[in-house]
Amino acid sequence: MWPDDFADRYRKAGHWTGQTFDDLLRTAAEKFGDRIAVVDGERRISYRSLRERALRLAAGLHELGVRRDDRVVVQLPNVAEYFDVIFALFRLGALPVFALPAHRSAEIGYFCSHTSATAFITTGVHDGFDHRTLASVAGSARVIVAGDPGGHTALADLYSDGDLPPGPGPSDLGFLQLSGGSTGLPKLIPRTHDDYLYSVRESAEICGLTPDSSYLVVLPVAHNFAMSSPGVLGVFHAGGTVVLSTTSDPATVFPLIQRERVTIAALVPPLALLWLDAAERLSPDLSSLEVLQVGGAKLLDSVAARVGPVLGCKLQQVFGMAEGLVNYTRLDDGDDIVLHTQGRPISPDDEVLIVDDSDVPVPDGTVGHLLTRGPYTIRGYWNAEAHNRTAFTADGFYRTGDLVRRVDGGYLIVEGRAKDQINRGGEKIAAEEVEDHLLTHPAVHDAAVVALPDDYLGERTCAFIVVKDGATAPRLPQIRAHLRDRGLAAFKIPDKLRVVERFPVTGVGKTSRRELRTFLRDLATTPAEPGASAEPGASAEPGTPAEPGNPAAPGTPAEPGTPAASGTSKGTD
Repeated sequence: MWPDDFADRYRKAGHWTGQTFDDLLRTAAEKFGDRIAVVDGERRISYRSLRERALRLAAGLHELGVRRDDRVVVQLPNVAEYFDVIFALFRLGALPVFALPAHRSAEIGYFCSHTSATAFITTGVHDGFDHRTLASVAGSARVIVAGDPGGHTALADLYSDGDLPPGPGPSDLGFLQLSGGSTGLPKLIPRTHDDYLYSVRESAEICGLTPDSSYLVVLPVAHNFAMSSPGVLGVFHAGGTVVLSTTSDPATVFPLIQRERVTIAALVPPLALLWLDAAERLSPDLSSLEVLQVGGAKLLDSVAARVGPVLGCKLQQVFGMAEGLVNYTRLDDGDDIVLHTQGRPISPDDEVLIVDDSDVPVPDGTVGHLLTRGPYTIRGYWNAEAHNRTAFTADGFYRTGDLVRRVDGGYLIVEGRAKDQINRGGEKIAAEEVEDHLLTHPAVHDAAVVALPDDYLGERTCAFIVVKDGATAPRLPQIRAHLRDRGLAAFKIPDKLRVVERFPVTGVGKTSRRELRTFLRDLATTPAEPGASAEPGASAEPGTPAEPGNPAAPGTPAEPGTPAASGTSKGTD
């Protein structure tokens, strides 16, 4: 939590106003009443109805035994029940732990056990996967299903008119989000009502939200981007309408934009490219769309330049992290800023340091490591004392792992990542987590996972493995099947596989991921000589294209025909 002097400063500045998430919905229901808050297919739910549904579900969950500070893992797709659930938990003071629909047994089991979850709220069959099968890894958590419960507790049966206990305070924890961390399974990010809602309110102002705003959600609604930048909470603050979609397919989404007169949407770069290409082919009516936000990964300048001419709306670049700091280009910024930077911070009290490898500040215009602290940037991960000692400085700055440079006006340009993390179309993948799973394969002696540059997704994943003596080198389909059987989320499964005899090492004997990344970049740009060695640091013979069909971004198939870097060693895909 924030030291007392910082907390006092943020309250005196008016950043922290004493508002809770329950206050947000209560105020919206009182102010906007019968205005439509949520559109989910043919369902249209008013602010008043949403508030009533949340209170009735809170009463039912309380009767079921959910109490203040209990952790509840929430894994729901983009459906209206999501809002019933989270606002019910907010009212009780229970803490939602936000999982994604793409998460499978490895992640859900970890979230439930690590947080000692009281309940696991999920869906039935979604996108071809039966989420009820995840009940087997939920431990002692009560399994609640939105839809056909299949022998578990039905969410629909829990709405009650019972009494409710007092709610939480503004400085209490509101929920736990998942980090895109670079080490092992995701760390949990503790957010308070006061700090998160400051970010929400300011984001709604920066993004120009009004009661006439109609916000399309195609990213998973539990993503920080879709939650608060300005996201669904920003829309509720402004009294606008949230339009939910379970697909990002332009053939479905474009008519939805026209029907619901959508004014603002948020995408990751691969989806933006998909929409641009489709709009050029289909010439849809997108006349209501005023702002397209793009964030989650860096948007190429050439793609940014197409948004206005092709979609007929303003581009707003967004760069932030679930741990806190969010940057926006402003709606009145000139093209040079909007097309070529990733924005500037929300708050005058966002402190940004850009430093070299020794934590010495670098001049503006110089690439360095981004460190930050402020009124909505956390001071530590939940129950992760050892990790916090390296993730935060002694004086409370968060080490983001991003490499940036600052230009005039405090705008930031993202230049890459310093951490061993892969940003695959906006989905953050910790290399160490995937490596741990790879090492369980009976033929794998050692493993290293690195980013493979990709024009479409920004980065794909490439797994390097060293095979055990006497074992047959597995091919990519076998590795993928093994990881799926391990319950790993689909977006974390490697796109490419390289089998090598050994890994390059640093001066202290650690695997040199930098040299592996350099090896992949060289393969992508340098033709191989016949008979050349295929080890990192040397030329390589042409390789086999990546297996098609690996998921790309949330709800989006991998782009057909996207070239992968060539180059193999023995028996790779």
